[in-house]
Order: sequence, then C-alpha cells, then structure tokens
Amino acid sequence: MWGILAPSRPKDDVIYVQGAPVNRPTTDSDTTTDAATRARAVQHLADRWIRDALATGKPAEGGSFVCSPAGLWLALAAVAAGARGGTARELRALLGTADREAGPAVTAAARELALAGALEVATRVWSRVPVESAYREALPDVRFDDVLDPEALDAWVREATGGLIERLPLEITDETLLALVNVLALKARWEKPFEGWLTRDRPFTDASGTTRPAATMTKSVPLTDVWAVDGTYVVELRLTGGEGGGAGARVRFVLGEPGAGAGRVLPAGWADRAAGVRPEADLVTIALPRLALRTRIAVTGHLPALGVRLATSDAADFSGLSPEPLAISDVVQEAVLKVAEEGVEAAAVTVVAMRAGSAAPPPQRVLHLAFDRPFGIVVLPAGSDVPLFTAWQAEAPTDPA
Repeated sequence: MWGILAPSRPKDDVIYVQGAPVNRPTTDSDTTTDAATRARAVQHLADRWIRDALATGKPAEGGSFVCSPAGLWLALAAVAAGARGGTARELRALLGTADREAGPAVTAAARELALAGALEVATRVWSRVPVESAYREALPDVRFDDVLDPEALDAWVREATGGLIERLPLEITDETLLALVNVLALKARWEKPFEGWLTRDRPFTDASGTTRPAATMTKSVPLTDVWAVDGTYVVELRLTGGEGGGAGARVRFVLGEPGAGAGRVLPAGWADRAAGVRPEADLVTIALPRLALRTRIAVTGHLPALGVRLATSDAADFSGLSPEPLAISDVVQEAVLKVAEEGVEAAAVTVVAMRAGSAAPPPQRVLHLAFDRPFGIVVLPAGSDVPLFTAWQAEAPTDPA
C-alpha cells in the first residue's frame, strides 16, 4: 500500500512528503522499459537496502526481519514520478526510474505482479493539497482521494491485506499533506504441502549461539529445485495461483555457511538459478521451521545510505506531483510473513508521507538441509526474479500455529 502522510510514529511502509521549496522539472530517458529491466531495478534496491541498512542494523529484536523490496520500490517509484531535477536524479540512481517515465514503469510493474493470481497489489493516494492532473494520468491504476480520513485508511489497509495488517503503520496528523500507500498481500497453498504428522520440535541455533526447540516441518524435494550459489544453498518451493488462478509464486529458502549474515545470504534468493550449482546427491530432504515474522521498518533513516538526500530536504523538488512545495517526511513499511504446512501468507504496507513449495530405489547419496540456524526467505513471482518479500530468521522462529 502506498501513501504520503505527515510524520508521527512509524508503523507500516510509509513515505512522507512535507511542504518544502521546490525547483522546476527536468527529465531523463526511460530506464525501465521492459520487465527484465524492472526486475533488475527491484533487485538493485533489495541489494542496497539489505546490505547497506537492514543487515547492518537491528530492524527487529534479535536481528530477524521481513520486508518487501517490491513494495518499497513501487511506493518510492510512484512518488518519484512527481520528482524533478536533482531529486529525480537521486531517486533514479536508486530505483532505475523517476520523473515522467516512472509512472508507466510503476503501472507496468504492478500489473505484471498481479498476474501471480494469489498476490494482491494496490496503491492509493490521499491528499490535502492539489495533485497535478498529469501525475494522476501517469498512474491510471492508482485511486486518488481528496480527504485524509485515518479511519478510512485503516479500514482500507485491513481489507487490502486480508486482516494481516490491521492499520496504517503511521499516524496521520494535521501536518500530513499527502500519503501514498502501497499494499502487497499474498495468501497461497504449497503445490505439494508438508505432511503435518511429520512436524516435530527440532533444535534451532540462533545468531547468538543459543539453541532452542522449534516446530520443524520435513519433506523431500526434487533435486532440480535445489542449487548452491557461492556456498549458499537455495531450495525453491512453489505456490499455487489461488482461487483466481494465475501463475502462482515461488518461495526460495536460502541457507548460508555457518555465521554468514543476511547481506551475504539473501541475494542468492533472487540470483539467476542458471548460475547455481546442483548438489552432488540423489535425494534432497529439508527440515524447515514453521515461522511467523512481523517487522515495522522506519525506512526514512535508511534513505541517506541509499543515496537519497534531496527528497527529504527543503530542497526537494516534487513539482510534478503537486503545485504545492512538498518533501518526504517519512517512509515506513510494515511486513508480515507466515510459513506453515499448508502454505504461505504475507503482506506489506508501504507508506510515503509528505510534510507541509513415487517411490524410488534407495539413493546412494542424500543431502539433508536442516534450516536449524539463521536462514533467509525470498518470495518471487512465478515468471520473474522480483523479490516480493524477503526475510531473515536470526532467532528461534515463532510458531504461527
């Protein structure tokens, strides 16, 4: 979900733009004209966000986190459609698009993601200031509201996420001039569910070296769905397309060498599988903890490390969005991920606010991958390597059952 609001306390993914002097616009050529290029743009954002911010801080107690690179990209790129001048150049360096070409890029990306069937994608803007007609036209799938009603916003978030996230992750105040909110929500079953009777407590050693029991699912997986990238094992499980059909989605569980952190391990989840190496085994089995993660990330403080400074300053130029001077005041994301025997549920709300998964002969070699130490999770659409959701499980998982 997208939105621009005035800051108070962060909750879901939110970016705020506040009143600020602006310069007049300049433009550059489109850099996200095809699906592969847009996927690389989201991967670039994910690489930088995890490496330069999430993996170096503690967004959640214990070091675990879940986030949505795709949700953050969609929200920031939608705001970047109204950026001009130096503000647009900074955002383009991070997002691969900005200014007038960003609207078509955001629209195409959101429509592609919606083809997953089980994935809901929605963006909405609430504003107390005039919004340029050209900006509205550049984002034809975005609904614009001229009233900032906190209760209506919370109700929309709750409905759009199927109740996984109850309210907007940011408080709307009188200083909030505009809120752009993006929502991604996924609820799907595994193509081949785990057998519940096989689930039992197994030891999980967290990042601090402490071992605790965790409810752990087990199953065998096809050898073709397991590979290694630079010492990191990747296991891919597929999800169905949901009641509405569609291509479904894929979940990659990534297990690095002991001691390897999120910044090193997670990118293997969206790396081209053609670059991976098949394990020397005849059968692969996995032991995977059930888990439930929820993280609220104040992205605003990460923006300078990602090269975005002008957009949050009084020199911000969002003149393509509104005739009123605006600057980002807060960007907040709340994300949820639940993994169990039947399937996966995930949701992310991102707000940009602006101030003023047959019998055979016994195998000779068995590879057993026990996710019994910190590991990563990456959720991808069926047809591309866009990281919809990424997560790092650093401590003993919370059982969603």
